[in-house]
Amino acid sequence: MPAIEKSLVAREVLTQLVKREKNWAAREPGVMVVFCIVGVVAIGLTSLFVYKKLVARRNAKQQMGRGAVV
Repeated sequence: MPAIEKSLVAREVLTQLVKREKNWAAREPGVMVVFCIVGVVAIGLTSLFVYKKLVARRNAKQQMGRGAVV
């Protein structure tokens, strides 16, 4: 019978945790702002990196097409 008791206790704990954390974002607006700023910066840096790689690849293709005349 201990297995039944453990599952009931685990279910009660899970229910309490779910009830307690209903609207975390509304209670912590500062943390959400920081997450958004960090996300925007990360997306911007990733986009810049990809853009530079694409420009370098395009320039390399153009150099190969001209017979690598420098």
